[in-house]
Amino acid sequence: MKELIGLSKEELEAEVINLGEKPFRAKQIWQWIYFQGVKSFEEMTNLSKDLRQKLANSFTITRPKVITEQISKDKTHKRLLEFTDGERVEMVYIPEEDRGAVCLSTQVGCAMGCKFCHTGSQKLTRNLTAAEIVGQFMVARDAYHEWPSPTHETRYLSNIVVMGMGEPLQNLENVAKALNILTAGDGIAISRRRITMSTSGIAPQIVPALKATGVRLAVSLHAPNNELRSQIMPINKRYPIEKVLEACKSYQSDDGSRYITFEYLMLKDFNDTPECAKELIALMKKYSLRALFNLIPFNPWPGCSFEPSLPEKVKAFSQMLEKAGFAAPIRVARGQDILAACGQLKSKTTLPKSS
Repeated sequence: MKELIGLSKEELEAEVINLGEKPFRAKQIWQWIYFQGVKSFEEMTNLSKDLRQKLANSFTITRPKVITEQISKDKTHKRLLEFTDGERVEMVYIPEEDRGAVCLSTQVGCAMGCKFCHTGSQKLTRNLTAAEIVGQFMVARDAYHEWPSPTHETRYLSNIVVMGMGEPLQNLENVAKALNILTAGDGIAISRRRITMSTSGIAPQIVPALKATGVRLAVSLHAPNNELRSQIMPINKRYPIEKVLEACKSYQSDDGSRYITFEYLMLKDFNDTPECAKELIALMKKYSLRALFNLIPFNPWPGCSFEPSLPEKVKAFSQMLEKAGFAAPIRVARGQDILAACGQLKSKTTLPKSS
């Protein structure tokens, strides 16, 4: 049977017409799925029993299955999710006092092989479908009882960061389709300005990503020059810093209101020196980029040789960037104790697949 979650509005309408129904029924079904969050066709009470039966005979509305759940001492919540083929990803919810961000995965594993990232030690298995990406957020909505979609500003699931497992720009078609579903005003209705998509630097896809999604961009930079970056990010050999920053400049020329966040992982005695900070400042000025830096304490994971920078070195690094006119907040690590922090996600476990 065909999965309805993940279909665009046009695709859903075509399926409804194929059933011999009027096109407006598609809008009703869409709102039941994405505004009300129902899990069965029987709950779609403004549809006739005959139509509900026809839908049940041909289609499914499926959530990923929650295999395990862990809650950090700082309340970060990590879930291991399983899809219908048995493949798994991790999804994280990072709460604040009156809001929170859901961190979505886009691939099972990752092909980037970044040396500091736990996910990169798990080889890429496959891309996630639009249904599987949207389904992760729907699982979070179920858990926090945010159905129907809140129509006011206060919502616990207020932001989305596409920074989980995988490289989003290597799965842009499905990611864009999923984000367009998640931002549709008559459904889940997350504002595009509250969604940030991160990339390791797939330069040719940066501008297409903006045009396809309209969300915010974060670039995992992590080094100020090609020599250092290539040591920790193999993708840099294909798309060196110059190509990435040229694409970022084009991204900003298409939308002058956008700032780019550069993610910068602070690695002890590797990229945390004053000389590195000076190089970063020179790079930003060379390309005239409107940028801010997100300085990330390294989150250790088993088997990784890197160590976190000393707090005083991170603070000094931040101060140099800010003195040059660039915002450079130091991210507070969340969920480290349950391996839910940045760069710690990995779904291949010794747990048996569910039957």
